[in-house]
Amino acid sequence: MPAAVSEKDEIIKIAVLAVGGQGGGVVTDWIVHVAEDNGWYAQATSVPGVAQRTGATIYYVEMVRECEGTPVLALMPSPGDVDIVLAAELMEAGRAMQRGFVSPDRTTLIASTDRTLAVMEKIVPGSGIGDPAPVIEAARAASKRFLGTDLDRVAVANGSVISASLFGALAGSEVLPFPKESFEKTVSADGGKRGEASLKAFRAGYDAVREKGADGAKDFGKEQAPVAKAASGDTIAGPEQDLKTWSGFMESLDLDFPRDARDMMRAGLEKVVDYQDIDYGREYLDRMKGIYGFDAANGGAPKSFRFTVEAAKYLANAMTYDDVIRVADLKTRATRFERVETEMGVRDAQVMQVTEFMHPRIEEIAGTLPAGLGRFILNRSRLRSTLDYFVNRGRRVRTDTMRGFLTLYFLGGLRRMRRRSLRHGTEMAHIEEWLGRAKETVATNYDLGVEVLRCRRLIKGYSDTHERGFSKFDRVLSALPDLTGRDDGADWLRRLIEAALKDEKGEMLDGALKTIKTL
Repeated sequence: MPAAVSEKDEIIKIAVLAVGGQGGGVVTDWIVHVAEDNGWYAQATSVPGVAQRTGATIYYVEMVRECEGTPVLALMPSPGDVDIVLAAELMEAGRAMQRGFVSPDRTTLIASTDRTLAVMEKIVPGSGIGDPAPVIEAARAASKRFLGTDLDRVAVANGSVISASLFGALAGSEVLPFPKESFEKTVSADGGKRGEASLKAFRAGYDAVREKGADGAKDFGKEQAPVAKAASGDTIAGPEQDLKTWSGFMESLDLDFPRDARDMMRAGLEKVVDYQDIDYGREYLDRMKGIYGFDAANGGAPKSFRFTVEAAKYLANAMTYDDVIRVADLKTRATRFERVETEMGVRDAQVMQVTEFMHPRIEEIAGTLPAGLGRFILNRSRLRSTLDYFVNRGRRVRTDTMRGFLTLYFLGGLRRMRRRSLRHGTEMAHIEEWLGRAKETVATNYDLGVEVLRCRRLIKGYSDTHERGFSKFDRVLSALPDLTGRDDGADWLRRLIEAALKDEKGEMLDGALKTIKTL
């Protein structure tokens, strides 16, 4: 059993690092309460900050056994002088180490290994997420004892927020000289359904840390919350006929497609059906049958059918393009309100207000209309500019009000008309062109054809973001004629994609394209 902070230590010093909405203040209050209930004197302070992730705050607690008079305690943690660090997110653990709060001869570091992405990670066109592995390794080396697991997932799985599971992890570490029952009493004081959920998350966090042992992050990235997962087919529901059709889809995956592609195809099929309907899923499956047949006839087997696997992913993404209908649908789903309530820690007696910011252009509005009407508007410059003047402005829609919610709910319901819209016709034509170029390339250079499929990574979002992605997509594929006859063509196209993803302005891409012209 790990030793608690030694009784000879006069003061126990705890730093809690969290960003806005993670309940760092709640954890701090609980620490103070459990200390006071056990006859200790405790003092808590906090220094809020404005950072890239909605405000990173340092909460600091010092506690000492009851003594005569009022002890004088510090207001801020000092480098090399902290016994326990609690981090509500992995990069907050990294920030604690950068600030010098974690010492190899003294500090127990308890961290949730989930991520709350920084602005710089989100704005990258591709994946800008920082590599967590160096932070994990640094945490092992910098601390006396490191305990890390995905405490956010643990909390959500038990209907609560990370403050409860983080407090449970602190209790499970046994680094404080207080019994588990005392921690539970503090959490239970909230009462009501929220209190019950917090207690469940506390116990799950306690168990998760106890199971991890002395080095809780050795299986980082593979943690699962201690709850049963739904069966794989549970995400699809609907009328009885749709369920029968879905079962037929699953049989087709097993019988008509290679093993290497089944998992990716299943994920793509679920995404497409959720986006539109069961018939749209059939359309996806029919396209994939044609792609697999082509792949098998062009040397896909020795290549593990990589063309089919990549097509399964990027075709699903292409068919589930973002439009006004999709945005409105996602913003009015019950699961989204539940998630927001959980993240904000809304209690039973509290009322949550949700304001959505929307800024549609005439292109998005026209794209939602029937193809003929939408094309009529966009082809007449005066009518287009006049309508754009009225619609192209920021709007704040309160979805916690009946009027705001019904407005977006109505827009989301237009998915039944989506296939007749101008935007849908445009997207389907682009899909056919993109797949045609990929197949044409595969016939002469298999690896290069696979990279043509991966170019679809460049297209995402809607409005201006979508247009910028399309522009980069076209510029990258403009190099295809120069690469088709080269043995290293796939490598060069991969470099172009990476250059386009890393540089929003496109300067790196321009340089790479010039280099190809000189080869």
